This record gives sequence, structure tokens and C-alpha cells, in this order.
Amino acid sequence: MLTTSLFGLVATATTALGASLQQVQNWGTNPTRINMHIYVPDKLAAKPPIVVALHPCGGNAPQWFSGTRLPSFADQNGFILIYPSTPNQSNCWDVHNPASLTHGAGGDALGIVNQVNYTITKYNADRDRVYVMGFSSGGMMTNVLAGSYPEVWEAGAAYSGTAHACFAGSGGSTPFTANQTCAQGLSKTPQQWASFVYNSYPGYTGRRPRMQITHGNADTLVRPACAQEALKQWSQIHGVSLSRTVTGVPSAQFTQQIYGDGTKVQGFFGNGVGHAPSVNEQQLLRWFGLIA
Repeated sequence: MLTTSLFGLVATATTALGASLQQVQNWGTNPTRINMHIYVPDKLAAKPPIVVALHPCGGNAPQWFSGTRLPSFADQNGFILIYPSTPNQSNCWDVHNPASLTHGAGGDALGIVNQVNYTITKYNADRDRVYVMGFSSGGMMTNVLAGSYPEVWEAGAAYSGTAHACFAGSGGSTPFTANQTCAQGLSKTPQQWASFVYNSYPGYTGRRPRMQITHGNADTLVRPACAQEALKQWSQIHGVSLSRTVTGVPSAQFTQQIYGDGTKVQGFFGNGVGHAPSVNEQQLLRWFGLIA
């Protein structure tokens, strides 16, 4: 979720040489008529990795393309960026939708996965190095995708989001939906949160995405408790518990929470930080394993 004025606060991405953001048509099954944009740098890595970047409410692909410095890192490191966008629900992702919360059932989630499959085929991309990140509604969908389609993602990073299935049972996924229980910090046990993930893909026994959760402690739109609930969920899924905290990482305002040895689940909380993207691209790409 995001008010449109916030777009004026984020950095503008710069790109190199002739590469540019391009809209893609006819990329596959598209249950909710979402859109696809892609950024393919001029110099691709061999079997390039893919990063899916999900916009907030009120946003779209071109705005989120300019909202971080990921395109310049793609130029330097040869990975592909996919920018899905939704024209529905005030441009908010359908994180309440039972179809998106169920593997293979449809919704925005299946459309996004089909964009990934199209890109893997067209560019001979590395199916084992596909990552997803997003802010606000995009952070919520990051957690939904990690829960509903765990086989697709090696890792995810959610900024100002909510746990997988937190909006289940709500009438919508926007700041205007009457039921805002989730965004205000719906509390469940770790076991309950984990059961939502397991129930989204019954019988799945493969790898689960590594997850990084970032939130501002001064966020009043999506409360910071939402991040703690997401951390309950993913730490239970990965069988790790909070082992230590580190202040000043990745910057002075933030405190890092490390679960287990820190390779599966991490949290970051920003003191005085409101509902803002807070994307530190170098930290993010190190988490994904795309830069050293």
C-alpha cells in the first residue's frame, strides 16, 4: 500500500547503453489481466538470474522501475528484471484472493509465475536463481508468492508487507477495504501462520524460499507488527529462531534480526521509518546472492 506522493521520494533509476523497460504481450495464461514489463540489460550473464519487482498500491511497472537502483545493478551484473503490474483494485495486488493463495488456482500470483516461466524460456534464464521483492502491496504479494509457489523462488524480500494469507477472508486488498485487521497487525501463533503456507500447496516437500523482511517502526499504514508476524511464519517454516540482533545494519536507523545462522530468515526494523520502501539494493542483492 502506498500513497502516490511517496513516488516523489524514491530515487530515479539509471540505465546503461541501449537497454530500456519494455512491455511484453502474450506471455502466457493471465487470469486477472495483469501487465508485464521487462528490463533485459545489454550484456546478460550466462543463464541469467531473474528478479521480479512488485510495485505498491497505486503504482505501476514504470514507476517502480524508477523507484529503486535495481536496473543499474542489472546492467552491472547481467540479471533480468521483471516488473509485473496490476490495473485492478486501485493497482493493488490480490493478496486476499483464494486463487492467489492456492497453488495453481489462478489470481495475480499465477499470472506473475507465468511471466517468470515465459522469461526463463525466452532468455534461457536460470530456473534455480529466481527472486522476488516488493514494497507494501508488493511486499504482501512477495510473501503470497513465496507461500503459494515455493518451487519458483530461491529467495524473497518483503518491504512493509504482511504475512502470507494475512488478508485471507478480507473483501479486498486495498487501504480502502473495510477489513484492515491484517494491516493493523493480525496476530497468530507461528504454527498457525505456517499452516497457511502449507495449506496453500498441500503435499509440497521441496525447498522453501529464504526470506528477508524489512519494516519501519513508525509505519502507521501497515503496522510494524505485521513484519513480526511474517517473521513468525517464515522462521517456523524454516525451523529457526531468533538468535541475535545487530544494530546499525544496513544503516544507522536499522536493527537487524538474525534467525538461526542468518542464511534462511532475517528481519530489519527502521527506527523513525514510516511507510517507505527502505530498499538497500546492495543488501538486497547480497541476500539474493547476486553480488558479493
